[in-house]
Amino acid sequence: MSRHDSQMVSNPFKTFWMGGFECADQLNLHGDRVDLLNATGHLELIEEDYRMLKQFNIATVREGIRWSQVEYEPYRYDFSAVKRMMLAGRKFEIQQIWDICHFGYPSDLNPLHPHFTKRFVALCKAFAFFYNHLSPEMPLIVTPINEVGFISWLAGDAAGTAPYCKNNGWEMKYALMRAYIAGVQALKAYDPRIRILTTEPLINIVPETGATTEEILNAKAAHDLQYQAMDMLCGRICPELGGKPEYLDMLGFNYYYNNQWVAESHFYMGWNDPVPDPRLRSLSDLLLEAHMRYDVPVVLSETSHPLEDRPIWIKMVAEESCKLVREGIPLWGVCYYPVIDRPDWDDLTNWHHSGIWDADPLSPVRGRVLNEPAANALLYGQANLQQVLATAQNQYAYKRKDRTSMLDYITKLPGKIMSDLFSHADDVSQA
Repeated sequence: MSRHDSQMVSNPFKTFWMGGFECADQLNLHGDRVDLLNATGHLELIEEDYRMLKQFNIATVREGIRWSQVEYEPYRYDFSAVKRMMLAGRKFEIQQIWDICHFGYPSDLNPLHPHFTKRFVALCKAFAFFYNHLSPEMPLIVTPINEVGFISWLAGDAAGTAPYCKNNGWEMKYALMRAYIAGVQALKAYDPRIRILTTEPLINIVPETGATTEEILNAKAAHDLQYQAMDMLCGRICPELGGKPEYLDMLGFNYYYNNQWVAESHFYMGWNDPVPDPRLRSLSDLLLEAHMRYDVPVVLSETSHPLEDRPIWIKMVAEESCKLVREGIPLWGVCYYPVIDRPDWDDLTNWHHSGIWDADPLSPVRGRVLNEPAANALLYGQANLQQVLATAQNQYAYKRKDRTSMLDYITKLPGKIMSDLFSHADDVSQA
């Protein structure tokens, strides 16, 4: 048993329910810089936004520093906007979790640039220094790089952002995780109290109905790719990058309505169909799989749904969260993201209408219109979950168990795993 396997870790969050503010600042599909922190009005209306959260007793939020904005020249930083955000958090007693790199980086830089890692490490050090001198009493919680798995695909395979590559997803992921791990090393060396929250997509990829053995294995392999970034961070793969188990403080996962699909066709399985696809898995089951793989507390770090299905989605998320908490699984938070509506980064005229508040720049109330069905669903879900949390274990402290990880289990018992997969495929083909 390693030192980390017996480590007691405490829940650092002020509230279980959190609000996330869209802070993407990357170059979009058209090569244009986006700045959704400004486009949503949050940077201007941050005090109003924080005040509105009080009606839902939300005192923990996800924010981003926007690397492309703060590093105005290589190794030179302007944290004045971040300072204003931090002071607003202090004024309204809001705990802020910070993305150091959400999706964007300075225009002269991309993950394949040879200076990327050292520039990112320098940014991590500069931000930690700035944060600790402004708010030394509040230990810093950071996501070094948001959704490595997604941005690797978007930039490396889909040519949707810099450096606009095709068939280069693995190289992107490797470069991003090299910087990520080096940044974590620097952060923890500067202040061991700093906590790392990963935020990766939570997905389920299944074989086609009547799949062959090869197709079943390919779907399983594609499903497991969602864990590559975490496997690198904890040193299970690519140990030359310097990953360590103790870098996995908390596992954040981002989950949306289109996160489960069929491998070959990429057909999305409907999450609320009258007759569910038998291959569809519950949110609680997917989070449990991730927790069992690493034996680390989990957070639903992003979730929301557009338009009229918002309240149904919130109800589902609350119910699935209750299941995990009742079973003693350390689910430490749920972040509704975005809590204020956001536009599409490739078309800033297209608003998603997925927040608890809709945003309309032309609205007389300055772009903040409460969606009452979503708000009522959130309040109802909060009340139900609060009853469960009141008697739950593992919600304030969690001790990693001396047990074989799920990854080791899969390695040692491949016959059973494959048997389960084939049995599952038979069930699907008969449905």
